[in-house]
Amino acid sequence: MFSLPHVWSSLVDAVSTHAVAPALDVLHLGKLSGDPRDIAAALLIAALQIAIITCLFRPLETFFPAEKWTDRKLTLPDRNYTLAMLLGIFPLFTYLILMPFSNLFGGGDASTASTGSSLALTTWMPWFDAHPYVLFGTYYVIYDFVYYWMHRTQHAIPWWWALHSMHHSTHQMSCWTNDRGSLVDGFIQSMILAVVGLVIGVDPDEFAWLMLIGELVQNLSHTNTRLGFGRVFNHCFVDPKFHRLHHMLIDPDRPQLHNCNFGQVFSIWDVIFGTALYGEPPRPTGVGDPVVDADNRCGVIGLQWVSFKRFWASVWCLAGWKPGEVAFDPVDLHPVPVSELDVHALAAHQPGATTGHPAPTAATDKPVTA
Repeated sequence: MFSLPHVWSSLVDAVSTHAVAPALDVLHLGKLSGDPRDIAAALLIAALQIAIITCLFRPLETFFPAEKWTDRKLTLPDRNYTLAMLLGIFPLFTYLILMPFSNLFGGGDASTASTGSSLALTTWMPWFDAHPYVLFGTYYVIYDFVYYWMHRTQHAIPWWWALHSMHHSTHQMSCWTNDRGSLVDGFIQSMILAVVGLVIGVDPDEFAWLMLIGELVQNLSHTNTRLGFGRVFNHCFVDPKFHRLHHMLIDPDRPQLHNCNFGQVFSIWDVIFGTALYGEPPRPTGVGDPVVDADNRCGVIGLQWVSFKRFWASVWCLAGWKPGEVAFDPVDLHPVPVSELDVHALAAHQPGATTGHPAPTAATDKPVTA
């Protein structure tokens, strides 16, 4: 009888035995703490994610674009970075850091309850043991709630914005943009979410699937499409129209408008905490800060370098720790409060102003809803 879990386990075993383990031996990493099956599972999940992005989300950009581009040149670094992250960096990170870290606290030990945490949900409510799908759903609600507040903090603390701003700098937000980000930023996010997962009792396999669901929804929400979930469901779940407003350029007449729509999967957090924005037309994406806008001139390696320089300059000065919206000084890269700047001058840095690429235009067809 066909069993999806059995098929998945067999695929993981095959990839682990015939690909991962030999590769780790060649790299002299085989004796490090961790199970090669974990990295095999991460690779298979990454392959599944890339297939969904390519076969489902990318066609939406062709047939139902939110913005019409004369070329997609600026999406290439994002696509390359996505492939590097999903097929290399994240699986290795999972194997070399997250899984040994989990094992240190009891994770991965089948003889313990979940991760062995005294705060695990199954410890407090043994009822969950008999209802694994309800337990997984509860894990995800907690995970998404933590992500919402983490995301708001990325925008509020200047040194963290120095890293996260690279994600927002793109003029061509697409299905590949989700993984456009600083490795330092990714490390911080992964460790926060991993710690939360360990505390509430998420085992490594469940954590991988939590990450996949969150990443796929973010791949969809970054897609250059007019797809929406309708007036009811878009108040519960993040759709591309909702998240595009989070990435919109600063409006000098309403300078706080873009501080909205921080949710990852559930837009309900934005509704509850007053950060939800609906009803605005599609807008060009990017940032007004010319220092960050210059990221669009960089490739994969250059993006990492310029965002790290902003971070390094910010984390060592007092202004880098004072909450508030900032731009960066073009000379020393120190954060400067936006309240001290000419917002209209910042808004003048529209897409194409520093790269020679023409500004995108919003598609004029009626919104597509589902």
